[in-house]
Amino acid sequence: MFFQEPELQYEVTVEEPDPHFAKLLQQAIGGQEGEMRVAMQYMFQAWALPDEYKGYRKLLMETAAEELGHIEMLATAVTKNLRGSPKQMDDDAEETAAAAVAMTGQNPRQFLSSGMSAMPVDSNGVPFTGAYIAASGNLAGDLYANVMAEATGRTLATRLWEYTNDPGMKDMLSYLIARDTMHQNQWLAALDSLEDPVPVPASFPQEEENQKVNYAFMSTSREPEDDPQQPWTQGESPDGKGQFSYLAEQPGGGTPSIPKPDPSTYSDPNESGDE
Repeated sequence: MFFQEPELQYEVTVEEPDPHFAKLLQQAIGGQEGEMRVAMQYMFQAWALPDEYKGYRKLLMETAAEELGHIEMLATAVTKNLRGSPKQMDDDAEETAAAAVAMTGQNPRQFLSSGMSAMPVDSNGVPFTGAYIAASGNLAGDLYANVMAEATGRTLATRLWEYTNDPGMKDMLSYLIARDTMHQNQWLAALDSLEDPVPVPASFPQEEENQKVNYAFMSTSREPEDDPQQPWTQGESPDGKGQFSYLAEQPGGGTPSIPKPDPSTYSDPNESGDE
């Protein structure tokens, strides 16, 4: 169940509207690093958790709802950057998509499809897709995915912050960057609170793994090379269950032998249909 308030989570002001920056901001809404991705990701992760994980479910849902507020902030910023800009088309200009792009650098669909407002798309106008969402049903695996999502989202927000000189946009982005800092750290803290967060899934009996390669760094170089003696080729593994080692070559499985396809698939060019 959701409730809504007619107030933004954080103030959004634009001193100098910029249609091109509005196009860039779309990446933070509907792009792979955007807020639509994390809002949906955290919700679907939460909805998969059983009652015994209700504390984690609440953590995920609280954050998902916050991310919905971020979408609203960014959509407001996009609209404010599109409307009333001195860079928008003059009244005498021919109102075509080509003119809009040439004069403002904006996504033409922001002119043609949305009436100068935000859309659920990325900066290239590609619609948001659920394929961006990681929700495996395994809490540890999902928390690792969340750290990555917040890390890439923070990277995007910092690039947008560097791009703009508008004080209002810098202030809004500074807020979003700060929230990404918190979210990365909360997911890491949640991982630390789990009894066995690695490997994922930790419940699989590790004695069933191939014991020769489960803690071995495997080189794929054509010519065998010496152990580089890095933290991932020697010493104890982070899960405390094994010792890293180094394999200069892959095990090798011989040349593959592929059976002929069934005639009904018509895949063999040498097979004749004549009796």
